[in-house]
Amino acid sequence: MNIDQGDHMINTGKTSTRKRTAVAVVALGLVVGACSSSSGDGDDAVETETVPTAPADDDAIVPDGTGAPTDTEAPDDSAPTSDEVEVVQSEGGRLAAVQEAGVIRCGANDALPGFGVIDSAGDYAGFDIDLCRAVAAGVLGDADAVEYVPLTADARFPALQSGEVDLIIRNTTWTASRDGGQGGNFLFTTFYDGQGVMVPESSGITDLEGLADATICVLSGTTTELNLSSVFTARGIPYTPSVYDDNTTLQPAYEQGQCEAWTADASALASGKSAIEGNGGETQFIIPEVISKEPLGPVVADGDTEWASAVEWSVMATVQAWEFGLDSTNIAEYSGDDPSILTFIGQGDDVASGLGLPTDYAVQVVSQVGNYQEIYTTHIEPIGLALEGSPNNLWTEGGLMYVPPFR
Repeated sequence: MNIDQGDHMINTGKTSTRKRTAVAVVALGLVVGACSSSSGDGDDAVETETVPTAPADDDAIVPDGTGAPTDTEAPDDSAPTSDEVEVVQSEGGRLAAVQEAGVIRCGANDALPGFGVIDSAGDYAGFDIDLCRAVAAGVLGDADAVEYVPLTADARFPALQSGEVDLIIRNTTWTASRDGGQGGNFLFTTFYDGQGVMVPESSGITDLEGLADATICVLSGTTTELNLSSVFTARGIPYTPSVYDDNTTLQPAYEQGQCEAWTADASALASGKSAIEGNGGETQFIIPEVISKEPLGPVVADGDTEWASAVEWSVMATVQAWEFGLDSTNIAEYSGDDPSILTFIGQGDDVASGLGLPTDYAVQVVSQVGNYQEIYTTHIEPIGLALEGSPNNLWTEGGLMYVPPFR
């Protein structure tokens, strides 16, 4: 997959509209200037009046001065006002921009086995990566139309706020402070997690109190760092944090004994345990106590409900397909007469168009990427986290995976 694609956020259609609007305003200025000249000679009026020119900045297309209608002049209804220009500039939003560009920029992890890594072939792979692909399949009809942008925990929200990425699917916890202060819109929770602590089994430590005065490895800019401080302070357990930007620096430090313990989401610890032991390293022990709630899922920028809906319903299609018993091998061949399934696959009532999605978007998502169960068992179970008995199981099986009706 080519991840070095150009900047697809340039909406040439909107740029052309702004330029045409600028030309219209310049033309209006010429007409007003000519009509208000005392000589009545159009050519002289052009020479004696200050003629507004199209500004270099497309965002300021109505110049001050003689070119704009005054309160006493009747403006030409055919010439757009500055308010009308703003409406044209915002028309379509990110969904339209992504569809025009033909690619989605997904903020991802490249160093967390099970969730997001670069594999031996140089491709991105993992649970979160497949959810990025699900969005691309739903929105664009092509699961491979993704440009992955690797982000550290600290860089996630600045990248979203700046428009560097269209969405984040990178083990990001939904919290009140992030929802209210980071400019992010948190969507459907795709993975229910909780924070834990891991130690070398040889340490003999089996509970949090055993970590008194320990140095603990933790990633910066994460809820993990905050939870560690809150829980250990509340319990009166002294500790020293050793902070790292990403797992590529944290894990080696932990393995080399620079920290007595490693704290992270339980899923990340399972990933690290699998990697360490798989490479012949020391046997690890994850302390059973979970010290937080960590609902993980996609995040988009605030203020664009159409894009948020397109992302959310594309992701939720993987869960609904699982509930219907549809997967990558059979969804395209469904020949039954269940009205709910027919609507889901685009052969019944049209619910997709209101979401800005193709009629068969759910078929594209599941046939190209798989249902939630397929994605989970492919990427998460190999790092030691079984689906059965977990909160990530389907609601009918005692889990929390429950989506609104597709109707």
